[in-house]
Amino acid sequence: MEITINGEKRQLVGNPPVVGEELPHFKVFDRDNQKVKTRFLFGKPTLLSVVPDINTSVCSLQTKKFNQKMDDFSGVNFLTISTNPVAEQQNWCAAEGVKNIQLVSDHEQSFGYAMNLLIPDEGVLARSVWVIDQDGKIVYREIVNELTDEPDYETALAELKKLR
Repeated sequence: MEITINGEKRQLVGNPPVVGEELPHFKVFDRDNQKVKTRFLFGKPTLLSVVPDINTSVCSLQTKKFNQKMDDFSGVNFLTISTNPVAEQQNWCAAEGVKNIQLVSDHEQSFGYAMNLLIPDEGVLARSVWVIDQDGKIVYREIVNELTDEPDYETALAELKKLR
């Protein structure tokens, strides 16, 4: 699959999963540097907000917007995933006052390869939003065509609302 960064074409490592498929197996790391595996997300609806670099303005904005909506969705997993190391993510959370959303690191690129969202030339993930049902099936995906654009927050949240 192809996306653009400031209008320049970039290839992802493959074709990301589509709606109706099961969420692939991967591992990411939480703020305590503990593994979070795919199976830990089952049992509750999940929104995965994927950003290239938490320290950039659009990624920061995307994370904050979803963080603000979390209170409207009890019993839902909200995760933001980036390839930033855990320490960088925690520094960002402290600086921005973000406490609710779970920021997880894909510094080993397990998620990026499992989901085919890694941009190998850049070493970052393609900006995307995923809604997963409690059984691990993908019910919504948006892979943003231009990496510097924001996702469609309202459509993703409307899809998540259907699962409650």
